[in-house]
Amino acid sequence: MTDPRQPTTPVGLLVIDKPLGVSSMSVCRVIKAKLRRGGAPKNTKVGHGGTLDPLATGVVVVLIGREATRLCDQVMAGEKRYLAEVDLAHRSTTDDREGELTEISVLRAPSRDEVRGACSRFVGTIAQAPPAHSAIWIDGERAYKLARAGEAPEMKPRPVIIHAIEILEYAFPRLVLDIRCGKGTYIRSLARDLGLALGTGGMLAGLRRTAVGEFTIDRASTLEALPDPLLEGDLLPLP
Repeated sequence: MTDPRQPTTPVGLLVIDKPLGVSSMSVCRVIKAKLRRGGAPKNTKVGHGGTLDPLATGVVVVLIGREATRLCDQVMAGEKRYLAEVDLAHRSTTDDREGELTEISVLRAPSRDEVRGACSRFVGTIAQAPPAHSAIWIDGERAYKLARAGEAPEMKPRPVIIHAIEILEYAFPRLVLDIRCGKGTYIRSLARDLGLALGTGGMLAGLRRTAVGEFTIDRASTLEALPDPLLEGDLLPLP
């Protein structure tokens, strides 16, 4: 029998517009603290449906309560959408601006048609090697830990699905893409491989996730805009 004196665990979800420089787990910690101030039990489960790197912004779906966190795989399986800024003048050890950069000189900048043609080669089910600086497990260790130790882990290609790539802006070396893709796709890897296909540099200069399945950026709230304390009535219902 439930003790009526014990606080009930809230259940629901939130769509958060994650700011730059903050991890997805840090977002969860902020929300859990707000829930605790609203009377939620200390053991309330708070997770997220799909990690977004600290250098990226945009949609993170936060799942609250055990019933909600069980939906993690369902949320992660939804189609993702990103706005990606690609720098075609540099390569990076991390495939983004966090790593050591190398400037790449080209005799001629690719035309927009050439860029469009290269992008089309990455649409569909493709074999993609994750970045060496990623959270992939290799022999019981995270790949980024091996890479930081100078061990250069072998990143085996794996199948991912890219539904569409649209060029929004292009003025060499800056390229802005609207990308729709499936679970497990690394946009950093796409930026790297696109540059290799064009014979240029290729690294991710900026990334914003605009959708995870049905959860779109227009439904998202900033952390600052959330009520504090946060109550179950402030959460969205489970799908």
